[in-house]
Amino acid sequence: MSVNCSLWPENSLSVKRFAFAKFSEVPGECFLLFTLILLMFLVSLTGNTLIALAIFTSRALHTPMYFFLVNLSLLEIGYTCSVIPKMLQSLMSEFQGISRKGCATQMFFFTFFAITECSLLAAMAFDRYMAICSPLQYATRMSHGVCAHLAMVSWGMGCIVGLGQTNFIFSLDFCGPCEIDHFFCDLPPLLALACGDTSQNEAAVFVVAVLCISSPFLLIISSYVRILIAVLMMPSPEGRHKALSTCSSHLLVVTLFYGSGSITYLRPKASHSPGMDKLLALFYTAVTSMLNPIIYSLRNKEVKAALRRTLGLRKVLSRNR
Repeated sequence: MSVNCSLWPENSLSVKRFAFAKFSEVPGECFLLFTLILLMFLVSLTGNTLIALAIFTSRALHTPMYFFLVNLSLLEIGYTCSVIPKMLQSLMSEFQGISRKGCATQMFFFTFFAITECSLLAAMAFDRYMAICSPLQYATRMSHGVCAHLAMVSWGMGCIVGLGQTNFIFSLDFCGPCEIDHFFCDLPPLLALACGDTSQNEAAVFVVAVLCISSPFLLIISSYVRILIAVLMMPSPEGRHKALSTCSSHLLVVTLFYGSGSITYLRPKASHSPGMDKLLALFYTAVTSMLNPIIYSLRNKEVKAALRRTLGLRKVLSRNR
């Protein structure tokens, strides 16, 4: 779809502002999509905030598994806030532009949170592996210091990759056209606007995807293969059920996140289509962030109990006011 590019001259040395492609020319469709995405955004923020508060305020949940869950909830809040507000503005505004610096900032935070989530999901899988396969050594091997170290490595990895990729992409010149065929500043659609040969940049994006997305995924698979072997060797059906139930929520979140992310970034370039890329991006930026707190709260009795206590406490405080 065409966008008025008068503010983004295509013949200049480098485009200083970008425009996002419109979702639709029909106002009714844009309003419907705005309402749907806003609802998912609010559900995501509310759900992840409540889970973080419930775990913080419940001493019974101050364990490694829930420590990582708090990190995941905080990460999801940042993840959605880096993309969704600008998307909502673009849906309802005639001016759909973003400055070069604003685009670089959005790309950094999106990459930062995405890579951090990959590493954090691997750390959560390792935690489940230690709890089920080495229960006698779990307390010492997954101490507070070890958990904090794993979390810092996850956030640090995301920061390093985010800074590196953003600097690498925005060291290029963008000669036009000005329109990003996406709803946020993602790597592939921006590379399509760059001047000259971008094969090295595309190779770098693929290498980072393999190292920072596929490697944690392989660690997750390895952990769950060992978990499955250990569970199958358990003599008690109740023990097997309890062990698997502690992993089910994490496995579902991993499937949702890695399924959409891998299809987007690891499939061949020739098979990419803007429509499919936008649909997948909407799924892993809005839908999964909304579903994660629902998955963990519905499938975990301890989290549900903590949420009830947190909501009950808030009601009492509001009455006292």
